[in-house]
Amino acid sequence: MGGDFWWVLVLKSAFLVLFLATAFAYLTLAERKVSARIQLRYGPNRVGPFGLLQPAADGIKLFFKENAGPSNRDRILFFVGPSLAGAAAMLAYAFIPLGTNSWFGYQFHWDITHANVGLLVILGVTSLGVYSLFLGGWSANSKYSLLGGLRSSAQLISYEMAVAFALIGAVILAGSLDLEQIVGSQQHLWFIVLQPLAFILYFIGAFAETNRLPFDLPEAETELVGGYHTEYSSMRFGLYFLGEYVNMVTVCSIATALFLGGWLPLLPFHPFDWIPGPFWFLGKVIALLFIMMWVRWTLPRLRYDRLMNFGWKVLLPLGLLNIVITGAIVAVRA
Repeated sequence: MGGDFWWVLVLKSAFLVLFLATAFAYLTLAERKVSARIQLRYGPNRVGPFGLLQPAADGIKLFFKENAGPSNRDRILFFVGPSLAGAAAMLAYAFIPLGTNSWFGYQFHWDITHANVGLLVILGVTSLGVYSLFLGGWSANSKYSLLGGLRSSAQLISYEMAVAFALIGAVILAGSLDLEQIVGSQQHLWFIVLQPLAFILYFIGAFAETNRLPFDLPEAETELVGGYHTEYSSMRFGLYFLGEYVNMVTVCSIATALFLGGWLPLLPFHPFDWIPGPFWFLGKVIALLFIMMWVRWTLPRLRYDRLMNFGWKVLLPLGLLNIVITGAIVAVRA
């Protein structure tokens, strides 16, 4: 159904943009509430009931701020950097299936487009996000911004291979790069039970992917003022913020699809099977998002050389070890 009618794709795309924009707005509020809870304070509670209109107030404030920048900046790339951050994060989510439903004889897929190698496409698209950080840092002609951009590139090299190796274990068990088939392979047992090491490795890499503590080195405030977005303000800064939070949703969605059974219920019998698949999927994503926020406001930032050593000397060897063990077990059972 979704692939035959252009208007279905238009509706799906519009809904995806609206959903991710709303998620971004209220994830900022949720993060401020979580940080306030951890630090024993109230957090935003003045704008609207329980502070629920705080995201709208923040958006209006960003919109009306002066869109300033260095006079010697590269004007084209200075604009392309934040635009690419938001676009890459949203584009990756177009390939993530949230579930399937059969309505009036039609099979409806809760994704914008389906690809047999969807996982590979998502990894490629999410990797584009680092270019937005580097372009934003380099085009500003600022020392702090440039250092933040260079850090993002070096950080990508350190964790990207480990993240890919962590995902290969689930691909070996499912025998496919198709996310729908990977989720379908977990009907009897979620892959987090069979691949606990791979899940931990991927989730650690997700913090580096999203540039969040303890791996927020490209924007370390105490060292680089604001890192790659030091010279940005107004909605351009908001686009970088949008890219970070949408990327959080994306990495948690990938973890849900590959390790937590995707849209499959917690237990395959009544009353759990009454809950629609997309609600199961979003519930698992929200749980992982909470863990990411909790970790950010709990752990300190790693020193830069320790992150590099951790990526190359710990994450990468463990990822290779997981592939070897998984491949050996699958070969023996075959």
